[in-house]
Amino acid sequence: MRPGDLLRQLDRRVLPPLARGAARLGNGALRLRLLSGVALLCSAAVLVTAVWAAERQPAGDPTLGEVTRVGVVQGQSIPGYVESSRGELAALLAAPATGPTPRTYALVTFSAYLAPDRLPPVLAGVEVSEVYARLWRPGVQTQIVRIPALRVPDDVIAGMLEVAERKDREARDYQERSAAVVGDGPRERDLRRWYDSGARVAADEATAYRSRCSCVYAAVVRGEPVALGQVAGRPGVRAVDPAPEVRRLDRAVFTPPLPEQEDVVRPPADASLPPEPGGPSTAPPSAAASAAPTGAPDGTGTSTPPTPPSQGVDGHPTTPAVTPGSGSESTPADAEPSRPVSDGDGGAPGTTAPAGALPDGAGPDGAPSSSAGRVPAETSRGEP
Repeated sequence: MRPGDLLRQLDRRVLPPLARGAARLGNGALRLRLLSGVALLCSAAVLVTAVWAAERQPAGDPTLGEVTRVGVVQGQSIPGYVESSRGELAALLAAPATGPTPRTYALVTFSAYLAPDRLPPVLAGVEVSEVYARLWRPGVQTQIVRIPALRVPDDVIAGMLEVAERKDREARDYQERSAAVVGDGPRERDLRRWYDSGARVAADEATAYRSRCSCVYAAVVRGEPVALGQVAGRPGVRAVDPAPEVRRLDRAVFTPPLPEQEDVVRPPADASLPPEPGGPSTAPPSAAASAAPTGAPDGTGTSTPPTPPSQGVDGHPTTPAVTPGSGSESTPADAEPSRPVSDGDGGAPGTTAPAGALPDGAGPDGAPSSSAGRVPAETSRGEP
């Protein structure tokens, strides 16, 4: 019953008898005392009803709007991050037990890219939620993908096959767009080079993922502190970053460092890209993809339609910034050009972010994102 209905029933049942009684009492002092008592009674009834209605309100999600970042950010010291992760894990292991040992989420990063069949011995003893993969090629920006993986290596292999199919569609899309460019002016030549470059990289990625490449460089796991410590001590594990504050994966953003980066987090240069055009009329497609913290993952990234880079005060294209799904921070791609990628379904190409940028993963309310960036977290971790 709603509070308004309850108050109306009280009016219908209580007020008429009281009014008749007041009329019989006349105008004496007894009537004044009676009216005062009725007023106090009505006030008490309203107060009790309000308290009752407030207690019946459904409790909201206490984690709504709270996002935790686990991993690294642009410009952060990687040795400092590794040392900080070791300290957090040691503190977790040294904490006195006050009851049943809770299982903790953690970001496991590897010192090299691993094939799916090498994951089980490295991650034995913990539950795996998802892995992060990227085809590494010297001087080439490739897309970072997040693959849900409850069963290792079966789910990783299945996710790689899905990525390969999407990359095949992207390569065909690039080829069609390159063939559709008419003319032989500077702008047309630039567009063809960019589309041809994207087609070559997408085809290379499709071939690699279909062959179960050594592309996995991080995993999100959950386990007891002792099990996490055992994982941290295995060969090939770079760091285990425990995140006891993470309760739900769709309220967390994981940004693992790339194995080839040893000093600071930065987007690598892409030597395979054509030179960056200097004017708006010859600018290649470029865009920034939005990101959102984990849920409903499908193992693939998304991309946005192309838009020409905006012009800065010096006449050169400005770096596109990530459009965050929540929060107010944006992550620039530094000064390196981004490789255009297609959405794989006939849509317009967008871009992947530099591989040193923030990886694809789950965000609040679910949508997977491309490697262009992550949702700025209200709670940041992993920084020394």
